Amino acid sequence: MLGLIVVMAVGAATGPYPIPLRVLLTGGDPQAETVLWNIRLPRVLAAAMVGAALAAAGAAYQTTFRNPLVSPDILGVSAGAGFGAVLGILLGWPVMAIQMLGFGTGLGTVALVLGLTLALRGGGQVLVMVLCGIAIGALAGAGISLVKLLADPDQQLPAITFWLMGSLAGVKRADLAPALPALIVGIAPLIALRWRIGLLAMGDDEARAMGIHATRLRLLVIACATLMTAAAVAMAGVIGWIGLMVPHMARLLTGPRFDRLLPAAVLIGAGFMVLVDTCARSIAVVEVPLGILTAVLGAPLFVWLLARGGRE
Repeated sequence: MLGLIVVMAVGAATGPYPIPLRVLLTGGDPQAETVLWNIRLPRVLAAAMVGAALAAAGAAYQTTFRNPLVSPDILGVSAGAGFGAVLGILLGWPVMAIQMLGFGTGLGTVALVLGLTLALRGGGQVLVMVLCGIAIGALAGAGISLVKLLADPDQQLPAITFWLMGSLAGVKRADLAPALPALIVGIAPLIALRWRIGLLAMGDDEARAMGIHATRLRLLVIACATLMTAAAVAMAGVIGWIGLMVPHMARLLTGPRFDRLLPAAVLIGAGFMVLVDTCARSIAVVEVPLGILTAVLGAPLFVWLLARGGRE
């Protein structure tokens, strides 16, 4: 927790307009305080919220599906939220309406996946759910491509492309309020039920033998993780690697037990996202999209984690 506070303080002080440490602690510079409270601090908080949400969702999905390669967009929530957001940009809606449309379509996509899974009732229900998520995600991706084809190439298309690569450049204080309840509602059940969720990693039969209703608990975890992922994507756009990589980083510190993994993933995800966003607005004159940085940093780090796990 102390490390996260330090990282957030560094993120709040760093940027094209540096803010001295004394202003962070005591104030005294009206211009710097305006930048801090209206621009820099809301963005740092948004980055921490997005990183914590994606990391928690990734850890929950990986434990629930018993697969370390599962990420929060496995059921198509990122593609669904992306389709809603780019559709809102095409229609010329304001930022708040774009975020709400992306949030709604992300939830609707996963609801459609779950509905198809129940309707098909395949032999391996988890496998059928994942395959339905891939199919619906591909359909949403096709919708995104169609919207990009119809968009104005001078104004709408650059905005759509930049949003799909992930960015917190437009975050204001008013944007935090709609996302915060979704994140709290999503993560609170995961924290409260973290002991039971950890039993899902042992398999459904073992979980049932210990009195756990595996199917019902899995649906609850999916609903909570989807809610957090949709809120994060609606706020920051599509950002990859966080939900896949951060849980592996946390396992190096805590081991595979979900009751220990979840808090560690939340803290590491929040701090990592703040660092990435700080780099995005500091390393070049033009802001670098978050999705590019997370891929550049995440891919080599993930390969290193795999190599280390293979040696051990």
